[in-house]
Amino acid sequence: MNNLIIREIRKDEYKLLEDFLYEAIFIPVGVEKPSRDIIKNKELQVYIKDFGTNKDDNCLLAEYNKKIVGACWTRIMNDYGHVDNGTPSLAISLYEEYRGKGIGTKLMKSMLKLLKEKGYKRTSLSVQKSNYAVKMYKNIGFKIIDETEAEYIMTCDL
Repeated sequence: MNNLIIREIRKDEYKLLEDFLYEAIFIPVGVEKPSRDIIKNKELQVYIKDFGTNKDDNCLLAEYNKKIVGACWTRIMNDYGHVDNGTPSLAISLYEEYRGKGIGTKLMKSMLKLLKEKGYKRTSLSVQKSNYAVKMYKNIGFKIIDETEAEYIMTCDL
């Protein structure tokens, strides 16, 4: 992964978050992908609507061979992973063909470092229990603090 660059998103790239929000939707094996229109749902729009207008909006992109292949972004929002109004919720996704290559781990670690530098104490996320990414989150330092029938709520101290 010599040609991998992790960098902050530019304002003219905010529209990319629509793609990465769609890519962040976990689709179990054998289940058909939902229509892209699903990202217009209010509970998903909270992740990207007016991104960049809040001081707590942060986004890093993974660029591989000059192509943006992943995004990791945070904001304080009332989403599935919300724990309190001082903890940014994290979302991360990669285009399918770039998963499983260590890019997500590097992207996530870079975001945790950025959040720590900005003075946050922890970050949180929600992940479906059957999502293979649960293992990566645990390896990076996320701990399960709550769960529903289908999802874990996880936090990571910074």
